Amino acid sequence: MTNRTGPGGLDRRVLIKAAGLAAATTALGAPAVYGQGKKTLRFLNTETSIDSIRALRVACAEYERQHGTRVVVDSVPLDDAFTKVTTSLRGGQPYDIATFAFVGHVLILASEGQLMPLTELTSKRQWGPKILFPIKNEVYWYPYDYNLAWIYYRKDLYEAKGLAVPKTWADFLKNAQTLNGEGRSGALFPIGSNGATNWLSPGFMWAEGVRLFDDKWNVVIDNAEMAPKVTRYLDFFADLYKTMPSGSSQASFGEVLSNFASDKVAHTAYAGRIIEALERTSPALAGKYGITPYMDSAGRAKAVNHGYDGWVVLKTGNSDEAMKFMAWFTENHYINFLHTAPLHFQPPRLDVYDDERWRAHPLIEKHKDAVEAMRGFITDKAMILTSIDTEGPEPDLRPGKVFEAFVVPEMLQNRILKNMSSADALKAAAEKMRKVIA
Repeated sequence: MTNRTGPGGLDRRVLIKAAGLAAATTALGAPAVYGQGKKTLRFLNTETSIDSIRALRVACAEYERQHGTRVVVDSVPLDDAFTKVTTSLRGGQPYDIATFAFVGHVLILASEGQLMPLTELTSKRQWGPKILFPIKNEVYWYPYDYNLAWIYYRKDLYEAKGLAVPKTWADFLKNAQTLNGEGRSGALFPIGSNGATNWLSPGFMWAEGVRLFDDKWNVVIDNAEMAPKVTRYLDFFADLYKTMPSGSSQASFGEVLSNFASDKVAHTAYAGRIIEALERTSPALAGKYGITPYMDSAGRAKAVNHGYDGWVVLKTGNSDEAMKFMAWFTENHYINFLHTAPLHFQPPRLDVYDDERWRAHPLIEKHKDAVEAMRGFITDKAMILTSIDTEGPEPDLRPGKVFEAFVVPEMLQNRILKNMSSADALKAAAEKMRKVIA
């Protein structure tokens, strides 16, 4: 999950529109040929930073030198990826490898028979929780990072004011209120109808134990067990909103990054990219942050909001060669690629955390305490790890529909901006959920 329009581009509104397009595509295309009979693989990349593109091109050039197969990398914004893939299949010049940041897109293509199983590659490693998304015991993508969202706070301000790391919502609210002043807002958590709100603001709700669906895909957010939890969350968030800067109702990813990195807010949420932003633009603050998971109202539970990115191999005339490339690439260049965003690309492969090659990156060494905390987020069995788009008993399009309909952002807006009661805001959200998944 990268940072074009989301933590890995989590603005996934193309999901349902694209589902019909996938069904109309043709799975197999003619093998691409380059030069005098040399095969060419087409790799669609959505990590558009200069460093990430360079790392991929270096790997591809080495593969061509060693194996004689050319790999051409096309880089596009994440929101364009699914349409580009399905259009390429339909046009008979398919991509052989592609990058996705939404399990719904993987599910669509796998259900249409468009993807090669990657189980033979993923089974060689141990993985963190909820990252492989198996479908009928087969894994159809190779994850390269988590994009978990957790809370950032200003450790230096906590020390100056004698504040403790919060364990409850009341603690967190008090800290935000205490640090709300002196040219700085207490917190910034988005509420706009955008991917940032979907990713960064529900974490408190997950820690409280809220579920959107039961094991039979019934909407349960407003049942007798969940409703009190959701209304508590909405009331807490309404109080927290009073500590946020003006314009917070429209804040998205860029505002979250820039406000924390420029010392304008004391608390926010994001993945590791904030640390990279501090190092790049505000080095004086790069040692003054702390990270902690979202907490519940009673101080008993903790959560991080899920996020992820990975690669798929499509069924084309080049599938065998593409599988060979992926096996080679994930063994030889996986860590090099992770180093292009060393703190944002949190490894989902557990072996990487103890790999001296990965740990040797200067930023990983410098921020080793944060890195160990990140590892703890996926190894602590008590940690709640979920998101709107991964809610439910198994990978499915229904939570994706809830995500793209901005049900949770609108619920927050109804409570905070329209001054609806929490009960009425929840009622409207549950009705919309049932409508969008019908």
